[in-house]
Amino acid sequence: MLGCAEMFPAPTEQLETLLEGAAEVIPAQDLKERLSKAVEAREPLRVKLGIDPSRPDLHLGHAVVLRKLRQFQDFGHLPVLIIGDFTGRVGDPSGQSETRPFLSGEEINANAKTYLDQAGTVLDMERVEVRRNAEWLAAMSMDDVLRLTSQYTVARMLEREDFRTRYQEGRPISIVEFLYPLMQAMDSVAVRADVEMGGTDQLFNLLVGREIQKEYGQEPQVVFTMPLLLGTDGVRKMSKSFDNHVGLTEAPEEMFGKIMSIPDELIVQYLSLCTTLARSEVDEVERGLADGSLKPVEKKRRLAREIVALYHGQEAAVAAEDRFDLVHKERGIPEDIEEMPIPGTAVKDGKVWLPRLLVAAGLAASNSDARRLIEQGGVRLDGDVVVNPDVEHAPEDLSGRILQVGRRKFVRLK
Repeated sequence: MLGCAEMFPAPTEQLETLLEGAAEVIPAQDLKERLSKAVEAREPLRVKLGIDPSRPDLHLGHAVVLRKLRQFQDFGHLPVLIIGDFTGRVGDPSGQSETRPFLSGEEINANAKTYLDQAGTVLDMERVEVRRNAEWLAAMSMDDVLRLTSQYTVARMLEREDFRTRYQEGRPISIVEFLYPLMQAMDSVAVRADVEMGGTDQLFNLLVGREIQKEYGQEPQVVFTMPLLLGTDGVRKMSKSFDNHVGLTEAPEEMFGKIMSIPDELIVQYLSLCTTLARSEVDEVERGLADGSLKPVEKKRRLAREIVALYHGQEAAVAAEDRFDLVHKERGIPEDIEEMPIPGTAVKDGKVWLPRLLVAAGLAASNSDARRLIEQGGVRLDGDVVVNPDVEHAPEDLSGRILQVGRRKFVRLK
């Protein structure tokens, strides 16, 4: 029975809300019918989302799907999160140009715990069913595997763009990668999914799930995909590996600053996919930006406040905006700066070379990256731009000084 039946509205109301912002729902008519049956029977739909444990940190791109899943949850349906502790040994090949390395059990468990902790910033985890797919996949016999693999052909697998491209270019595709969509489909069979959610890059895998469910005598799931959120660079999808992400657990001021840095062209997409603003209000902003009656920077501020408030609260959003203004508009230095002892690894022959210090402090990825930051004017000491990356300092000369990298990172050396 529904855990929150009093919140179970009419199917037409649910459908209208759920379809808003969706990329594809296949078939949409099935979703409408299943919502109607759920209301009539007072039984929730089982809405599945697979968790890839190869990436522990969640960002706004992940939250696009999680927030839609939360809408299902708020309507009384049951999110079913599948931790891919078995499939994670392989890694989802979607969008990959080469075979991914196997993960250890320790890596998978650590990543999964982090994922679930962060998913709790969006979902009510007390009303979520969490399953690990090793529960059924590890128990499959060779007979079971042969039955499963007989349901799908190599030709069908090569319809996937990433597989087809790698095959045409002569790059290796392991047999186990062909098994991944089938294993993900068996997850749907095992939990009897009514709906499976994912980004548009997951469409192939989700459709395979429909086919395999039919072969195992189940009603095929509804495929529900959400758009892929572009990263802060405005070019590629949001990804930590592209360094264009906004993490769900990042500090409020870091989150605010990153949102303020996005291209103006992304304002409407972010308002639509990353906030709780009504569609009518988003449409109004879109019209105003198009005709010039609204200033992009003001709408970007509204966007940044909305997103920070979602994950840190309204008070933190106001404080983050104040800090942003202090640093960016007034060119001031915040009062609440973290103190950091000069790392011993930054000192050589009694001198501190700034590029080495930046790396030791975690403010640059490498010495060459640190030199580039300095040469581009992105490093300051006590507000003064560092011009020469080769100058060395005595540690005592740096004590008490404020080291700034970019516009948002400050440390007080001691």
